[in-house]
Amino acid sequence: MAGPGAGPGVPPTERPLRLSPKVLLTDPIRMLPSLLLPLAGLLFLGGFSPGSFGWAGTAVVGSVVFAAARWLTFTYQIVGDRLELTRSLISRSVRTIPLERIRGVDVSAPPLHRLLGIAVLRIDTGASGDEKQEGELDGVTVEEGERLKAVLLWHARARTARRVQARGAAPAAGAGSDELAAGATDPSGVSAGVREEPAGSSTRHEVGDTTPERVFFVMPRKWLVYGPLSGAYLLTPFALVAGAVGAAFQWGSELRVDRRVVLDFGEWLWGHPLLLVAALILLFLAMPVIAAIMYAVFNWNFTLRAAEGYLIAGRGLVTHRNVSLERRRVRGFEFVEGPAERWAGLGRAWAIVTGLGDSETRGQLMPVAPRDTVLKVVGEAIGPIASGLRPHPPAARRRRLFRAIFPWLVIAACAVTAAWTWSGFWWALAVPALLLALLGVPLGLDRYRSLGHTYDGSRLSVRSGSLRRSQAVVEQRAVVGWTLRQTWFQRRAGLLTVIAGVGAGTGGYPAVDVGEAEGPAFAAEVTPAWLAPFLVPHAPATPGTSGSPGPSPSGGRLSP
Repeated sequence: MAGPGAGPGVPPTERPLRLSPKVLLTDPIRMLPSLLLPLAGLLFLGGFSPGSFGWAGTAVVGSVVFAAARWLTFTYQIVGDRLELTRSLISRSVRTIPLERIRGVDVSAPPLHRLLGIAVLRIDTGASGDEKQEGELDGVTVEEGERLKAVLLWHARARTARRVQARGAAPAAGAGSDELAAGATDPSGVSAGVREEPAGSSTRHEVGDTTPERVFFVMPRKWLVYGPLSGAYLLTPFALVAGAVGAAFQWGSELRVDRRVVLDFGEWLWGHPLLLVAALILLFLAMPVIAAIMYAVFNWNFTLRAAEGYLIAGRGLVTHRNVSLERRRVRGFEFVEGPAERWAGLGRAWAIVTGLGDSETRGQLMPVAPRDTVLKVVGEAIGPIASGLRPHPPAARRRRLFRAIFPWLVIAACAVTAAWTWSGFWWALAVPALLLALLGVPLGLDRYRSLGHTYDGSRLSVRSGSLRRSQAVVEQRAVVGWTLRQTWFQRRAGLLTVIAGVGAGTGGYPAVDVGEAEGPAFAAEVTPAWLAPFLVPHAPATPGTSGSPGPSPSGGRLSP
């Protein structure tokens, strides 16, 4: 039943709801790591006497009572156009989340939650600050999580559409956006009565339970072998060793492990080079195996689908997670390749979304997969990748080579001088520096070949990098400003960097080392009205010379 004052188009007021009682099992278990050291200390100090066990048992019972109190005093409900999270354990607090601010709702299930049939529902409002997630319901049933997710996402779209309709303006939407169909019914039985018309799109998706779902991609199990080609997963063995050493230093006193023991072991291992080499070989051999395992853990059964105006990416073996991205807020995508991935014809993709918290994790559209498949899936979900990138001037190649070679040559020269002057030990630094300087030649050339930018009339695209080559494809409507940056070295080379300011993703995507005339022309081509006042035309042509007789946004230069 609708709450007091509910009018047409206003969502009904739900009764206050509690989390699943199964959280009385998960909360105490989740508190065990923080209680483990105090309980162990209590037992040690008490000499494992009956009294010490009694106090330890009291602490455990207290954690269960505390979890029960938290469960009893926490409720959530939809009240009109907002979601209210109420807690009254000691003092009453109410967190209010307007439904129109909801950017996405994620449903994840850690191992213990999956065993008990409950899930964690997180609400993302794109808020700035350290807490990206403004709302969390840890311990709803799977059915309740899916129901609440559908209700919140529907109300978020319907509320925004009603506000647009009240202004008498049709919302602008890019290719691939969904509509709110007139007369569609939400999971709560409320009619939207509005419609979003996507510009230039003939595909319509009804909002409601009857909305057809489209699956863009389901990862085949055999593709898990691509995990070792991802640099992030390859370094997992070394990260584990570094984490173990750090834990030994940080928690050594609590675990009765003297730091000196760790240092002595390191010195002993350093004094046995054969064992050290064997340990390093084992770590290197473990890299592809552990990388494949980690890739499977995070990307098991990866699925990308579209439903109810959202792109939904689901994945995970131990913790299964579904991330929802509102399609009308997607402004483009970023296609990334590492050296090994480029060699094997693989790549990854992230969505560029406005108001998305933790975009590096939540915005992933495709994990490491064959390049053609990634581009096909992203092309269907968002739009095609821009081709025919414009090359950058030869001066950019010289800068790439200089930056890849010169620092190592300086180090090598200093090391050779030190070796001749003081000790031959410095040759151990000079030789690797010279090798890295030689490797800088193909690296610099590859960095230059990776540079490029273009604009096809609706999307701009910039690409750069070698060890991590990234090509960003952004819709023209997403550009909110330009930054033209030029260092002293770039001025001498006649180059500059043009950064397209975007209210999504990382906030800016640069075209590195373009020509002094090409940079402003590129910005003026994308947003001609913005830069026209700052461009001056070429000088009029005079007899005997060639040139353009009039002003041209693409042929002008920046005025001082």
